[in-house]
Amino acid sequence: MAQHVVVIGAGIVGVSTAIWLQRAGVQVTLIDREGPAAAASQGNGGVLANIAVVPVTTPGLARRAPAMLFDPDQPLFLRWRYLPKLAPFLRHYMKASKDDRVQATSKALAQLLHDAPDQHHALVAETGAEKYIRRGAYLFGYPSKSVFEADGYAWQVRKARGYAWREVDGEALGEIDPALRGRFGWGIICDHHGQITDPGAYVRALASSFEAAGGTLSTATVAAFKESQGTALAVATDQGPVSADAFVLSTGAWSSPLARSVGVDVPLESERGYHVEFHNPSFTLRAPIMVAKGKFVVTPMDGRIRAAGVVEFGGLDAPPSKAPFDLLRRQMAELFPDLTYSHTTEWMGHRPAPADSIPVIGKSPRLNNVFLGFGHHHIGLTGGPKTGRWLAQMVTGAQGNEDLSLYSPSRRF
Repeated sequence: MAQHVVVIGAGIVGVSTAIWLQRAGVQVTLIDREGPAAAASQGNGGVLANIAVVPVTTPGLARRAPAMLFDPDQPLFLRWRYLPKLAPFLRHYMKASKDDRVQATSKALAQLLHDAPDQHHALVAETGAEKYIRRGAYLFGYPSKSVFEADGYAWQVRKARGYAWREVDGEALGEIDPALRGRFGWGIICDHHGQITDPGAYVRALASSFEAAGGTLSTATVAAFKESQGTALAVATDQGPVSADAFVLSTGAWSSPLARSVGVDVPLESERGYHVEFHNPSFTLRAPIMVAKGKFVVTPMDGRIRAAGVVEFGGLDAPPSKAPFDLLRRQMAELFPDLTYSHTTEWMGHRPAPADSIPVIGKSPRLNNVFLGFGHHHIGLTGGPKTGRWLAQMVTGAQGNEDLSLYSPSRRF
């Protein structure tokens, strides 16, 4: 078994992997160019969304997308200058919208996500991060029952994967949470979910616990693997080389260059996500709610409400766009015209989106001691702890019961 492992990337996947390896008796060095939770792990919607097994790519997307791109009230944006570079990815992405591909994707996602709250509670035991987890329902709000029924394809996919929910009218939804009274005509209640009340603080607390237990946390940029005869010997960083017995790559949307260097060429793009936070709000919510009309989630967090969502394709280098922020603000003002607050903050980050919406979890086909865990799209926070557990099992040679070939780095797209 490996005695020393380097984990590259300190988001929720990398930190979870480091903790599970540490608990297995392995010495771990966790490397990140900015520090824990510096990217998507801090800016997500904060929902432990184990029902999130339906990909963005569903049948009819190719027909709907052009109109969405030209409608400022739709949650899909494109930086047009980026389109030539995006085109090869889009060819794979659109192929994944066929029904058979959606069903295969949902099967893989369900295996990863179905027990997400339990996986988080197992991860945080005695770390000090327990205070950020809240069990409870995840709500969906629709303007009417007919609009819900028009969204039937997604709910049929969820049903096929064994998920259940409760339907209520708008009045009953308002009884569940008075802050929602009069906001929606129809509601869906998904029990046995949960949320993180401050995602960035949560991941940083986990990283601090990892350090306190003897782990090494290093701020450095990894440039390449040093290798010999099919084995990685070290990583070259801007702070000098770091050697180890095994390596885990979990750098999210920035994973492609290092992944290609170890024989993994996954069609991967940044699906840029946005959030607006409303601080010291005049009221809050009892549970996160997906606003189906706008495809964004509103989550109560410590001292603020976060509205998060939007899909924008524009690459890793362009600055945030103004239009997605404006859309989220308009949608919140329409839904909660009576909400007052002290101030707002904005964030844009990069969701790592593989073309088939299935995370990459497994061993490099070229270097026998390099493992990869990235590409979690919208479900990184939800699926991070279990991904970390699986990666730790792979590194240490432990046997699991799940079919991890679904996430193979060598799969076809």
